[in-house]
Amino acid sequence: MTGHEVDLGAALAHLRVLPLGTDGVLIETDGLDESLALFGALLAQPVAGILDVVPAARSVAVRFLPTLLPIASLMSVLRSLPTSRDAATEGRLVEIPVRYDGEDLADVARLSGLSVDEVVDRHAGATYTVAFTGFAPGFAYLTGGDPALAVPRRATPRTSVPAGAVAMAGEFTGVYPRESPGGWQLLGHTDVALWDLAERVPALLQPGMRVRFVDVTTGAAAAEEAASQQRGTTAAEGAASPQPAAAELEPEHEPDLELAERPLPDRALVVTAPGPFSILEDLGRPGRSGLGVSRSGAMDHRALREANRLVGAATGSAALELAYGGLEATARGDLVLAVAGAPVPLTVHGPGGVRHAVPGAAFALDDGEVLVVGAPPRGVYSYLAVRGGWEAESVLDSASGDVLARIGPGRLVAGDELGVGRAWSESVAAAAHDAQRSVSAPDEVTLLDVVLGPRDDWFTAEALERLTGQRFTVTAQSNRIGLRLEGEHPLERAVAHELPSEATVSGALQVPPDGQPVLFMADHPVTGGYPVVACVVGDQLDRAAQVPVGASVRFRVVPGPDLGAGRRGGRRDARVDERAADERGVEQ
Repeated sequence: MTGHEVDLGAALAHLRVLPLGTDGVLIETDGLDESLALFGALLAQPVAGILDVVPAARSVAVRFLPTLLPIASLMSVLRSLPTSRDAATEGRLVEIPVRYDGEDLADVARLSGLSVDEVVDRHAGATYTVAFTGFAPGFAYLTGGDPALAVPRRATPRTSVPAGAVAMAGEFTGVYPRESPGGWQLLGHTDVALWDLAERVPALLQPGMRVRFVDVTTGAAAAEEAASQQRGTTAAEGAASPQPAAAELEPEHEPDLELAERPLPDRALVVTAPGPFSILEDLGRPGRSGLGVSRSGAMDHRALREANRLVGAATGSAALELAYGGLEATARGDLVLAVAGAPVPLTVHGPGGVRHAVPGAAFALDDGEVLVVGAPPRGVYSYLAVRGGWEAESVLDSASGDVLARIGPGRLVAGDELGVGRAWSESVAAAAHDAQRSVSAPDEVTLLDVVLGPRDDWFTAEALERLTGQRFTVTAQSNRIGLRLEGEHPLERAVAHELPSEATVSGALQVPPDGQPVLFMADHPVTGGYPVVACVVGDQLDRAAQVPVGASVRFRVVPGPDLGAGRRGGRRDARVDERAADERGVEQ
């Protein structure tokens, strides 16, 4: 990709700006050059209230804080951007040694009409630009390769692609940072670490950087590869710095080399049975999309804050998230605990017999006593907080476990010990009965408000009627990544061709080819390739998280942000207002 200029003024004058929930917009571009130019322009002029900027093949997503940056102000920011900008940034050049021994080299040669040697020469002869990230932490979509090598994905994806595999599909090249399923054509492999949490910035490649692949397949070059730096080689000492991420990364804590030699904590909760799925979560790690990492964090923010408030902890502290209860654990030392969220039965077994605690109020667990958490009659997620805070290692400034990115603490297993810290605490709070809102029971229907878009115009009018006119059941395949929903009638698309990957958000209703929507939750992927018909209003995500398997949800369309005339992809805001007015009064 060259550094030719893009006329941003002319581009922004006709680009579509589409709603991405109530706190985001998706700016559609004519191609990758415009996306990268717009991305660079937004990062070059930091604006208070912009939380994240995510470039993609033909779009740029902007997440913002409406209370600090109203939508009208954001639109003014877009209109005031420079009238021209280089399509390609001059980011740091990283060279990655590659052994071209991939299983699909012959297929790529056949599809491109070239010999295998020509494929290798052309792939290694190009200079690539990191266009955007997604799929997995550290996975970068690289563009700028030889157009002759633009071959389709494999007809049948592999169930496992090894870490370090260098692959391509369509106009993009990428390197798999870890073992994962994948359908790209494999050209070779590298030993360079694309994702390393020991580094200050774990992702080697970020939007705006440039990349060259160095062929080290033969003997002399292989020896050079063995001596090369493990995380790639900077090609020029004076190369320009990469574009900063949307939110500056703070330095990570130095690794504690003495961790294995630490004595056992004098206060802890020793796990006998972890329950169906228990994991430490706080409020997540926002602003890390440039690394390919979503926010993650608690599924129900309000319940996490309430649990911490009850024990006097900072409201954003890590708490133990319990899905469907089931925890059994013994106290080492005297503890003060509280549970909020789904109303699980709580029993304490000790020398004096059995006593009961209640969610929504602090209770004592003395040394040697056993806490047993039952299954909730309604809801899904409960949060167990402790006075003093749980001891948890911070990864990218958060103690949250992300099951998709595989960073942060993992799910609890029998034998784990949750150490209790000595964080500053306020007085234990009294129970607040009005703060314990109801959560869904299996036989109830939960109503969720949605904003149409950004891809509602990819669906038939009948599909949009079905979106609000039928119930969707939460299936057993649901988890922290997303709620898989099943309706009697699938949502049919009006546009059949493939959607270029673009940003996704928590609350996005993405619709795969089978027409059954997936509601993305805390650990969702940063980008996705299926159209999003609507997004759940942000303050209702806590409610959505508490809908148990087998229960149903219905959706009600409400007006989205006012993006101005003609800014909804051909669907007028008046139509959305009309649908919302028709559906007022639906039972909550």
